[in-house]
Amino acid sequence: QVQLVESGGGLVQAGGSLRLSCAASGRTSSRYGMGWFRQAPGKEREFVAAISWTGNTYYGDSVKGRFTISRDNAKNTVYLQMNSLKPEDTAVYLCAATLYGGTVSNKQTGYAYWGQGTQVTVSS
Repeated sequence: QVQLVESGGGLVQAGGSLRLSCAASGRTSSRYGMGWFRQAPGKEREFVAAISWTGNTYYGDSVKGRFTISRDNAKNTVYLQMNSLKPEDTAVYLCAATLYGGTVSNKQTGYAYWGQGTQVTVSS
């Protein structure tokens, strides 16, 4: 089992930045891949970014060039640096983990473990 806890969400003005963190605990000796998804009210969950155990990354089209995913394996933590935020980035951001550490997946079904989410609100 892997437990995931997100932090770093909040209220920011358009054009601003936030950095989200996702701390993993439990079965952290495994080499797992990580992803970020987001869900806005009334919308389907959307893929944001993913990173493999070795650092390969993959981004959703709507965040390319603005968001950066990274990880610190020693701290069992994954980060999502979000720059040039837009009101349409407003959502609950969820962290996810897969034990297939070599992959970077944009599919929700590719992840076995999920955090509770952190709210990001971007005002215009």
